[in-house]
Amino acid sequence: MIRSVKRSGALLFALMLTGCVVQQQTPAPVEPTQPTTPTQPVEPTPQPVPPPQTVPQPPKLKTINWDASVQPLVGKMVQSSGVNPGSVLLVDRIKNSTNGALQTDKATDAIQNALANNGKFTLITTEQLAQAKQTLGLSPDDSLNSRSKAIGLARNVNAQYVLYSNAQGDVKSPTLQMQLMLVQTGEIIWSGNGVAQP
Repeated sequence: MIRSVKRSGALLFALMLTGCVVQQQTPAPVEPTQPTTPTQPVEPTPQPVPPPQTVPQPPKLKTINWDASVQPLVGKMVQSSGVNPGSVLLVDRIKNSTNGALQTDKATDAIQNALANNGKFTLITTEQLAQAKQTLGLSPDDSLNSRSKAIGLARNVNAQYVLYSNAQGDVKSPTLQMQLMLVQTGEIIWSGNGVAQP
């Protein structure tokens, strides 16, 4: 029995040595490594392009038929009493008192056209008016904007009358007001109102 124990102990010892040898010969398992892929350069994220800025449109000027608008008023003024035929008249540039932009040059031209060959007034020409404004130190584009300025200018050009005109109210359908003034006294001898025609 001692022999069999010795044999089994020797066998066990041999197995242990063999196990150690086997363990020493078997390399430790190596963890597989992931193949490295070359890194791609990172493209910058494109920034959103802002929409192009739209340039605001200038306000559209209301188209008014100035000839049709001023003709009835001028007709009434010429027929008014108290005006001596052949008197010299200064047509002041129309004043814009509306809530928007108005073509005042066209309106003033329409008044002068309506008064051309009227048989009652001799009009101060544009050149005479420009010369008088220069003499008084006023800008050529000065629309006078006050009755006293208009009368002072009329005296300078030896006019007996001034036609002072004003557009007021809503720019889409302004009301025209005209006043015929006696230069010597500043008295308003005729006035009229009318709505501008589109």
